[in-house]
Amino acid sequence: MTVFACAGCGAELTAPVSRVALPVQAHQEYGDRYLPPLMEPGTYAVDPEPYGPPWRTWGETGADGAAARGVYAPVDAVSFGPAGHVLLAPGDTRGTVVIPERCDGCCGSAGGLGPNLACAGCGLPVGTRIDDCYRWQAVWLAPGTVLRLPVDGPPAPGAGWEWAGIPPIDPTGCWSPRWEAAVGIALAHVLAASAGARVAVPGGLLTTVFGPALDALLPPGPPVRTLALAGPGLPAPGADVVLVPRHPLTGEVWRPGGTAPAVPLDAEVWAHLAFPGDGARIPATGGLPAGVERDDPLPPSPPSGFRPDRELLLRTLARLPAVREPWLLEVYAEARGRR
Repeated sequence: MTVFACAGCGAELTAPVSRVALPVQAHQEYGDRYLPPLMEPGTYAVDPEPYGPPWRTWGETGADGAAARGVYAPVDAVSFGPAGHVLLAPGDTRGTVVIPERCDGCCGSAGGLGPNLACAGCGLPVGTRIDDCYRWQAVWLAPGTVLRLPVDGPPAPGAGWEWAGIPPIDPTGCWSPRWEAAVGIALAHVLAASAGARVAVPGGLLTTVFGPALDALLPPGPPVRTLALAGPGLPAPGADVVLVPRHPLTGEVWRPGGTAPAVPLDAEVWAHLAFPGDGARIPATGGLPAGVERDDPLPPSPPSGFRPDRELLLRTLARLPAVREPWLLEVYAEARGRR
């Protein structure tokens, strides 16, 4: 396990935490809805990309300058902040104080003014707390301001490939923001792997979450390529593009056999798609005819069709070198121009 300490005075700034993969919703914004902490207690993740201010417009940066920052298509602003921010739950911080003049946002801090947390011991700005109404609650510790100190703790969970899935509908009866984030990111990779050809999606929930967006963004006509799930416990699908799990602890992407492009998908979203269960609802005694469900309680039903997270789709596409191909750049421009 790890404790993060102030690089200025050595004071401990966190509880002991274990590293996990960066969550798919780390950069998600979600309307005016209050969201819970992004990270589970006792865990941390590292963002490998540049994050935070200063920001420069695409015109100021230029295509070559943006590419050097890992951005390959026009965006509103390019981050010139450092890479390697440490992400953890606000409740795992220790010995920090808020810098009030750097707390922006309407209902909390949005993190737009730079580091707003300082070491209580020496006053060194060490990170940014985000808890505004449209962001997942999190603390981002800035690289160069903290030290990693190994500490004793319980052994990390095994890195096996078995975990439970999460349902696509949250307790409020709406589509899960995590599903929308995961599918938005994976959709960008599916588009790149399609080579501009129409993609056929198997029926069921996979079609519900991927099909409409693929139909809207790829050219009309009969499908040329196929999309399917692949991974532990599934037979080889024989598809042209496969969706595979990304390990929630290590970030490792499952490597299937064959030559089909493998698109990483949030492991717990993948698990629900791959092994949804039979969904049977059986009364305490007796049984129900095949195809009949109890109406007490009714299963939750979202008020609208599923929509992959558009901003994360665009963010991911802009960071794929393949987006510089004319056909995919046109798809990117089309996605930017529509809701």
